[in-house]
Amino acid sequence: MRIIFLAPLLVVISGTALAEPMTFDTALQRAAANAPSLRAGEAGVAATRSASIAAGQLPDPTLDLGIQDFPVTGPNAGSFTRDNFTMTKVGVSQQFPNPAKRRAQRGRAQADIGVADADLAVEAQNIRLETALAWVDLYYAKRRLVQLESLDESLGELQTTVSARLASGSARPSQALEPEQLRAAVKDRRSELQADAAKAQARLARLTGDPDADVSGTPPALEVNGPALRAHVAVLPRLQALDAQARVADADVSLARANKRPDWRIGTSYGRRDPAYGDLVSVTLSIDLPFFGKHRQDPLIAARESEASRARLMRDAGERDVLAALDGDLADHAMHHQRLLNARNTLVPLAKRRAELDMASYAAGKLDLGSALLSTLAEAEAEVEALSREADVARAAMRLNYTYGEMRP
Repeated sequence: MRIIFLAPLLVVISGTALAEPMTFDTALQRAAANAPSLRAGEAGVAATRSASIAAGQLPDPTLDLGIQDFPVTGPNAGSFTRDNFTMTKVGVSQQFPNPAKRRAQRGRAQADIGVADADLAVEAQNIRLETALAWVDLYYAKRRLVQLESLDESLGELQTTVSARLASGSARPSQALEPEQLRAAVKDRRSELQADAAKAQARLARLTGDPDADVSGTPPALEVNGPALRAHVAVLPRLQALDAQARVADADVSLARANKRPDWRIGTSYGRRDPAYGDLVSVTLSIDLPFFGKHRQDPLIAARESEASRARLMRDAGERDVLAALDGDLADHAMHHQRLLNARNTLVPLAKRRAELDMASYAAGKLDLGSALLSTLAEAEAEVEALSREADVARAAMRLNYTYGEMRP
């Protein structure tokens, strides 16, 4: 009864804990624990491992039942007792595939496990990367919104100043509308950023299982080490998956070659006749004769060898693709970093200085309010753009480290 009464409370506590804003590491941990695709991959690995137990085992024995030498013509036709050859027969037989085939079957099963494990590793890497990017996108979208909010507040203060000037007669009536026009433009920009934040939150909610996903803290400062990333390429999950496919193809070659070796079957049976004639015991041995390998097994072996060669070539092509993509992503990161430095060191300071000078000119009566407000809006846009460039640098670093490095939550 206590458990029943406490259950709703436990649900509320669990939901409250889940709804708390997540740090970057917490988001990765929740995604790793809650992503349905990872649970599906783990189930697939478990299924493949379970199926591998049966690989290379002997086939089930066969129970043989029959009637032998039953007369259907002549004077003894239709009788079980008048012909001394007629007997009922019961026996057991067992097939023995050749040892090479059984080894090849076990090797194929282990290769299938390798494929399942590699696919799971690829999916886990994708989930980590998607979660990292969603978290960063939401974090910077909220920071850009805060920047616009500060601009909106400063415009409200400016509106008060303009109203005072209008009352004193030192400003034209039309100037009272200019701050409102600018605030309307800021409102449009805010709507765009709110949409960006909503989309990032939806992605983060899908990955972590938290319908009210939110962020807290700051993103990690990830170092981008190009040589280290290149050295790590060979063990990337994507290439490990291609290696696993190549091992499957090699196992298929071994299995095709094993088919050229004969399988054999042994059986024993007990035949019961009329008591006057006595019962019989039989033992049989059957051996396959692969005499026509040139037209049966050899073409299949050649086909499997071609598939194995294709798998190895695809692996080589995959490594070239990864290295080319890495070089491209490193170039993008360097470009985004340079653009961020340009924004911080040049664009934002210039926009800020221009806004200050224009507002001073407006206060001195040397510049109209509209031009001064446009400079203020340009300063805010420069700040927002700097945050966008900072987000681009963070995204590029995340993509590099979580795609080509060995990052774990």
